[in-house]
Amino acid sequence: MPTPLNSTVLKKGALITLLAPNYQQIETTIPFQYNPESLSRTITANAAYVEPNRGSRRGKAASQGAPSNEILLLKGAPREEISLSIVIDGIAQLHEGDATVLKEGIYPQLSALELLLYPKSDVIKASNQRTQQGVLEINPIAAPVTLLVWGEKRVLPVRLTSFTINEAYHDDRLNPIRAEVTMGLQILNYSDVPWQEQRAKLFFAHQVSKEQLAQRAYITNVQDITGVNVAGRLR
Repeated sequence: MPTPLNSTVLKKGALITLLAPNYQQIETTIPFQYNPESLSRTITANAAYVEPNRGSRRGKAASQGAPSNEILLLKGAPREEISLSIVIDGIAQLHEGDATVLKEGIYPQLSALELLLYPKSDVIKASNQRTQQGVLEINPIAAPVTLLVWGEKRVLPVRLTSFTINEAYHDDRLNPIRAEVTMGLQILNYSDVPWQEQRAKLFFAHQVSKEQLAQRAYITNVQDITGVNVAGRLR
């Protein structure tokens, strides 16, 4: 007998940062207080079109035996961007007398999210000290490695691309006590990071899982479903 929906424990989404340099250990976990009501995904093909009759010699060689004059070449996994809005609300805790919310509102939760775009302060301090000593810094400071965890089937490396905070209510000390945070996330795949890196492995595992799930959606009785003998027309 199936378990009623109202008796299950709701799992929360979260953002997780990983420790450098191997990215195999969790550094911080930022769970969503309330899961977003919706999650918007935009998927764009990472592809190129080659016209064999007009392309380079390499393009012609790659397209020998092609059935058409234009070939779609998939260069890698598609680009995927996610947009979601999460609500952080401390009003209930405020009424319950929560010591942290009474003193600081929801600053701690907002700070945890904002720090996803900040380099570590000790790294900044050390970098500036080396600069004062005449050491030239060439490489920019790497941002934290972030994962979006959205259920068992989505554990994805992401890059935060946009971040908007709308503080709706404040206490008498002007601490924010309710805010809506809208985030834009770009999923990083094995074309974006080195293949041997943990992020590439996580995305590849996600793709393999997606292929396995897709097998359950495919059908073999095309004619029964569509009423068209497609196989016959392909002969």
